[in-house]
Amino acid sequence: MEIGITGIGSYIPPIITKNEDFLNHTFLENDGSSFPQDNTIIIEKFKSITGIAERRYAPPNLKTSDLGFLAAQKAIEDSGIDPEELDYIIFAHNFGDLIPGKIQGDTLPSLATRVKHLLRIKNPNCVAYDMIFGCPGWIESAIQAIAFIKSGMAKKCLVIGGETLSRVVDKHDRDSMIFSDGAGAAIFEANPKSGAVLAHASVTYANEEAYYLYFDKSNDDDACADTRYIKMNGRKIYEFACTHVPHAMKECLDKSGVGIDAVKKIFIHQANEKMDEAIVKRFYRLYQKEVPENVMPMSIHKLGNSSVATVPTLFDLVTKGEMPEHQLKKGDVVIFASVGAGMNVNAMVYRY
Repeated sequence: MEIGITGIGSYIPPIITKNEDFLNHTFLENDGSSFPQDNTIIIEKFKSITGIAERRYAPPNLKTSDLGFLAAQKAIEDSGIDPEELDYIIFAHNFGDLIPGKIQGDTLPSLATRVKHLLRIKNPNCVAYDMIFGCPGWIESAIQAIAFIKSGMAKKCLVIGGETLSRVVDKHDRDSMIFSDGAGAAIFEANPKSGAVLAHASVTYANEEAYYLYFDKSNDDDACADTRYIKMNGRKIYEFACTHVPHAMKECLDKSGVGIDAVKKIFIHQANEKMDEAIVKRFYRLYQKEVPENVMPMSIHKLGNSSVATVPTLFDLVTKGEMPEHQLKKGDVVIFASVGAGMNVNAMVYRY
């Protein structure tokens, strides 16, 4: 049974926030102390490491579930299926629906249920649920969809990844410049004309790695002590990702039976440009190979890190011709890979 992606779609929010928009922010160390450098230097160093020049934020009237719905509509239209035929809707996110200015995630009902409601699907056998798996959530949701189809429990699944991270960041934390909003969605079904998933691999490291990403108070001691924001140990995450993601990708590729030279593109989670480059370089080094030119599309420069949305959004942009320097043709082999809170790592080999 060949299971492939028959439709893909994304929603890229319209609000563009550039690096210079942070020049008047008051950035503080974790202990609340001031940085010795001014914001111009902080932002220049930030861009040199992450590659981010601007990011997208959702308009105040749209929540994460709305973004997911808009991406899902495009994926359904792209596939040409009747949404009433969907067996599962799986929505990967981390913080639920968030109202701007209020740090309280709303997950009742599930975001997947909200999308089903917005799509006006009447079929009660279309099961809707959420996936909380950090940034690798969309790939993990796709793996579950694939398992449902392989088992005969489903024929068509809608897999969504969406986030509004701009609403859970501490404006006094430099890392707030990394995060952004967006959503991507795909239809998975058994259809030999649509491409095929060749292999997948997932791991969770939950000892000292468990809290590399976490919730904590603002860096500003005068802020409300009861309000929590997304925080991370950037150095630890970088070291973890560079060590474990290449091996997960190799395990997945080896399982697929495809040789490294056949890989045309790597769609890696858009977390940090330098980190992603290091991961891919180490991956090829495991095969004693140099990284091929133009193998890794990047959207982080303009879209930032939208967590679970980065991989499906990037894939949508390439397949729709929005990144003309990256072309795919029928039969090309690509790798999806992600790393994030948990700490979780996963990968998927896909024949386009």
